[in-house]
Amino acid sequence: MQPFLIREHRIEWGQCDPAGIVFAPRFIDMFAESTILLFEAAGLPRKRDMLAQMGVVGFPLVDLSARFVSPASYGDVVRIEADAPIFGKSSFTIAHRILLGDRLCVEGTEKRVWTVASPDAPSGLRSTPVPDDVRSRFC
Repeated sequence: MQPFLIREHRIEWGQCDPAGIVFAPRFIDMFAESTILLFEAAGLPRKRDMLAQMGVVGFPLVDLSARFVSPASYGDVVRIEADAPIFGKSSFTIAHRILLGDRLCVEGTEKRVWTVASPDAPSGLRSTPVPDDVRSRFC
């Protein structure tokens, strides 16, 4: 299966440890940004505009897995791939890969939940079914 989103990213010094190797949590940041860009690539509004246009507050992370295979270093240009989401009722899971050339650096999945404002909930948020319009953009 072809990735839904492919982007290049130049590794910045601030993403690295003192040895110049990407600090593992920065890869997770790259996954998160790809998730936002994935929805934009499908024609949805920018995340900050989703509340006004769609009533969604966001999609918080509820599960994460990652397998670190090979390092990337300051100045490397990596390819970040994200597959189309696999939807549950109110959740979705996205598989990500980060490669340096043909070499896999890290792969992982994020599970997120579609949320709306709910003043009655302790967190002020509640899950809600992912809209059919959103699902249909990835078929």
